[in-house]
Amino acid sequence: MKNYKSIGIQAPEVILPCKEIDYTKWAVVACDQYTSQPEYWQKAQEIIGDSPSTFWMILPEAFLGTDQENVHQRTINARMKEYVENGVLQPVNGFIYLERTVGGKKRKGLIAALDLEEYSFKKGTKSLIRATEGTIIERLPPRIKIREKAFLEIPHILVLIDDPQKTVIEPLTGQKTKMDPLYDFDLMQDGGHLEGYLLSDEAIEKSVVEALQQLIVPETFTRKYGLEPDEAPFLFAVGDGNHSLATAKSVWDKKKEGLPADHPARYALVEIVNIHDEGILFEPIHRLVKGVKAEPLDAMKKFFSNDLEIEKLANFTALQEKVHSQNEDEQKFGYFDSRGFWLVNILNPEHTLTVGNVQNFLDQYLANKGAADIDYVHGDEAILSLGTDEGNAGFYLPAMQKSKLFETVIKDGALPRKTFSMGEANEKRFYLECRKIQ
Repeated sequence: MKNYKSIGIQAPEVILPCKEIDYTKWAVVACDQYTSQPEYWQKAQEIIGDSPSTFWMILPEAFLGTDQENVHQRTINARMKEYVENGVLQPVNGFIYLERTVGGKKRKGLIAALDLEEYSFKKGTKSLIRATEGTIIERLPPRIKIREKAFLEIPHILVLIDDPQKTVIEPLTGQKTKMDPLYDFDLMQDGGHLEGYLLSDEAIEKSVVEALQQLIVPETFTRKYGLEPDEAPFLFAVGDGNHSLATAKSVWDKKKEGLPADHPARYALVEIVNIHDEGILFEPIHRLVKGVKAEPLDAMKKFFSNDLEIEKLANFTALQEKVHSQNEDEQKFGYFDSRGFWLVNILNPEHTLTVGNVQNFLDQYLANKGAADIDYVHGDEAILSLGTDEGNAGFYLPAMQKSKLFETVIKDGALPRKTFSMGEANEKRFYLECRKIQ
């Protein structure tokens, strides 16, 4: 393990399944995916059978509030220790370069550990590592309960760097022959293909670190975003897994007193990706309201003081076209339920992002008992299917421009929660690499 304190990063000891393990059965998608589609997770369990798998070491959020939640909670840590003690997991040391191919796109990444002392999810923070969305504190306790006792961490966190010249990760593509191959396999359920290589060459590791350091040279950093000279550097933005990293931070802050400064719980394993990677697409996260009681269209008119234009449309295709073709200064989104489809245009928005205004409305709508519950859904087909079920309603949102992310977070702070998703559900990070945190 090597610590690079100036950039809040560690080249960690990573624990991987031994070669005899079926990696396709080992790796499962992030726990916060397919939350309204438990059949996905049931299929995953059928594929895995009794084989060693990260499935047994995480808690799919589709299981929350069910008997399966209790089963997973009771066995997670025991399964982690079993895998380590029985030789299922074996360590390697250093950064890992990976390539993920899915849906015809290839995304390049770097596995590393981030220093939680350099991270904050508090509003208005100027830390080196920052959240990109508001943290829902109520979502942390179940995760904290798991991490506090966990022997290992298994991350699905994707952290972004703003590297338009592609100096950090992309040069590694041409140096794979100088690295040690670690894995090369297909992911389950349309997850694509994954390759991983250990950066065993010290010169390659040094080049990565130096390129990261260059991104926050004060003159370069302030000129890039049009900032004052004394602006605190911002190197890493949490793209996916905001709540997982917030959980790691919460646990470290709670237990760090009396522990050595280099305790493994001080760090969190992540995948670093360049926001300018062609394989990174920002997809909207749609809203699904369940158990509708109060008429949503009437509630919207009241909330927005009638500063709305509402247009009835023929079908979902027409709704998609209208939302995707709007101008940058417009705030249009789709609403639908079992009765039909409507385009909603907010005329005098308070928030700069459409998702911020919609979320503000939904927060009040839920608080007023207008519906029973809300879920956050990835993908057009999923939100269409779920939103048109009797008693449900769908809110179809436009995507955010990824090039504006860092500047927006620097100047305005964290975005509204669940503002964007980096790809569809099957493109999300799969659990694979582990690290000891006890």
